Amino acid sequence: MLRNLDPILSPELLYALRAMGHGDEIVIADANFPGSSLGPDCIRADGSSASEVLRAVLSVMPLDTFVPDPALTMQVVEDPDAIPEAVAEFQAIIDATADSPARIQGVERFAFYDRAANAFSVVQTGERRLYGNIILKKGVIG
Repeated sequence: MLRNLDPILSPELLYALRAMGHGDEIVIADANFPGSSLGPDCIRADGSSASEVLRAVLSVMPLDTFVPDPALTMQVVEDPDAIPEAVAEFQAIIDATADSPARIQGVERFAFYDRAANAFSVVQTGERRLYGNIILKKGVIG
């Protein structure tokens, strides 16, 4: 255990967050997401919700302030303007926790998968709410 770190931040997740550079992306994914088959390293966090992992990650990682979309979620199929419960909670967490809060942008389902396939890592959570997936772009600490 370490002081002042959320215990959800496992050794594997802390390593990934520290190894990431400015502009690298990390996916926090729900239990239905194809995390292991997509390509990037998959870090398991089955006992935690996506919201818990998001809060923990944002406690140590800055969001990129040089892009208009440092936080992306998957749009609801056939209803791209819908805001799922998980996404609304993600926005509240970003607003309360991020050092530079940003508005979440929606991305079409297959475009989200393509973007996730190029991420640094995928954190597969036990999140059971549909559309409980978010991609975060790492910023810099000034």
